[in-house]
Amino acid sequence: MKNITNSFVSMGHWPSAGSFEFNTDILATNPINLSVVLGVLIFFGKGVLNDLLDKRKQRILSTIRNSEELRRGAIEQLERARVRLRKVEIEADEYRTNGYYEIEREKVNLINATCNSLEQLENYKNETLFFEKQRAINQVRQQVLQQALQRALGTLNSCLNNELHFRTISANIDILGSMEEITD
Repeated sequence: MKNITNSFVSMGHWPSAGSFEFNTDILATNPINLSVVLGVLIFFGKGVLNDLLDKRKQRILSTIRNSEELRRGAIEQLERARVRLRKVEIEADEYRTNGYYEIEREKVNLINATCNSLEQLENYKNETLFFEKQRAINQVRQQVLQQALQRALGTLNSCLNNELHFRTISANIDILGSMEEITD
């Protein structure tokens, strides 16, 4: 035993003051002191380390729970948005379909109204032409009749005496009066 203590004393040499050296002699470093310090560190550090690890674990778990809740909320919002999108797409299709139907209906209505207007214009044109034709025919008849009467009067004036002349004029006046009643 004395040899062992001597060996500790002789092997370990104290470094000179002011310098720093790494002591590789395990027997000189006092393993008992080191084991006591390490034991105290492990015993007390284990509780501190466990507390730190538990706190970290709790923070991680709460972060995961929060993330899961946020994820569920995001999924719910996404589903609501998808439902709204489907609803809006259906409404857009309905509006589009109704719009096409309305356009076609308005187109047909416009075509029908235009056709009706054209038919009315054609009827007005035909009526106007008919009335103008009748008026022209009546004017020609009156002119022909006046010319015929003027010739007849001229012929009668040269061939007839006064009494016959008056009777012919009265008959012609009666004929003209009845013709005016017919044209009115």
